[in-house]
Amino acid sequence: MNLPAGAPGGWTDTPLEVTLPRAGTYELDADVRGRLIGNAPFNSYIVARLWDATSGAEVPQSERLVYQIIDNRTDNALDGGNATAPISELIKVTGPTTIRLQAEAVNSYGAASTSQIYSDSVGYTALSYDRVGP
Repeated sequence: MNLPAGAPGGWTDTPLEVTLPRAGTYELDADVRGRLIGNAPFNSYIVARLWDATSGAEVPQSERLVYQIIDNRTDNALDGGNATAPISELIKVTGPTTIRLQAEAVNSYGAASTSQIYSDSVGYTALSYDRVGP
């Protein structure tokens, strides 16, 4: 999924979400693969977080830096790559709750030409849960 680039605070919903079926304590686990490509010089990064769509609030302390490229060369050379960041958090809910993965791409200077949350046969972005208590 392509991410629009912008200033911090430009969170984008991804299609990846889970519904916690009932009240209880859940362990949330995500692997978030980010992909950046651009021409130097640029400094771009992708961050991701878990969003409680039911209450309209971030899952506390779930924000992670997924991937960053800082390339100060002035030769306009192509640079890029990808990385995967884990997110593991406990959440207690009082009823059915939808948790969604959100991400944002930020260009500090210059600009990435490609900013994506990515999945393919060599690595997937995934979100899962396990009920661990009442």
